[in-house]
Amino acid sequence: MKKLSLILSIMITLLSIILSGCTIGNQQNLEVSKISVAEQFGLAYAPLQVMKELKLLEKNLPGVEVTWKQLGNTAAIREAMVAKEVDIGFMAIPPFLIGWDKGMDWRIFSGLSKSPVGLVVNNPHIKSIKDFTGKDRIAVPQPGSVQHILLSMACEREFGEPERLDNQLITLAHPDGMNALFSKNDITAHFTAPPYLTKELEVEGMHQILSGSEAMGKDFTFIVGVSTSNFHDKNTKAYKAFIKSLNEAMAYMKQNREATQILLSKAYEMSEEEIEKYMTLEGVSYDNSVAGVPEFAEFMKRNGYISKTPQSINEILWEDVNDEK
Repeated sequence: MKKLSLILSIMITLLSIILSGCTIGNQQNLEVSKISVAEQFGLAYAPLQVMKELKLLEKNLPGVEVTWKQLGNTAAIREAMVAKEVDIGFMAIPPFLIGWDKGMDWRIFSGLSKSPVGLVVNNPHIKSIKDFTGKDRIAVPQPGSVQHILLSMACEREFGEPERLDNQLITLAHPDGMNALFSKNDITAHFTAPPYLTKELEVEGMHQILSGSEAMGKDFTFIVGVSTSNFHDKNTKAYKAFIKSLNEAMAYMKQNREATQILLSKAYEMSEEEIEKYMTLEGVSYDNSVAGVPEFAEFMKRNGYISKTPQSINEILWEDVNDEK
């Protein structure tokens, strides 16, 4: 019996050593122990909520701690990425181009969503951007945001002056912009996207005077995913695992509509009926394609928002990006 106990004890010890060695080996094979992801506000980021709730990245990259940050605008995301506090960020195309133009070593790795974008006003006498007076103030997430650039595009078309309303912009995150619009104190207009856009239009006295597609002249990708060269080049497994997880989240949304609505209703603290309404709006879609980069870049270069345009689309897109021509 003693001999048998000794043998069993030795076998258990050896097994523990082997398992410990496997664990250490797996940890050593990990390129990073943590990944930090930054997003902003709104249903345009819905696939990221699905990724979080289903823990898809944790499944595809076991052993790595995932941190999610919700920041008010792209400037905050850019600063966090420069400080290496964020590895992957989600934003619109214009602020990405501004960062790239200023020397940010980052590229787009995926599209995330297309979405209706609208300029909502609380003054019934304002029917178009021609009716704004010098006293009117327009809320946007930040100068250089997609909303700002779309407004500039509309101003160029209407007045031949893209900067016409620049001095009337107020920087507010979307939740604050909506509340300011409702208060009717300082803000006359808010350029925003769902769910804030739809919530605003449900309130009596609010109406939309400009859409994103009208300003741009075509549909475009609203939100894209961006990573730095440092993260892309040094963390190949983590980079690919993130893209795989993101695509799985989008596929889940298409294949499991009801379950997705339940999941998002909790994440956004909205009813399932509201989520369904927003997600079936005309112009809402979630996929990895990227559209609108050349159009934004050419307009922004022509009007001094950036100093150059990419010589090749490969300067600003990572490999295998689904680029819509």
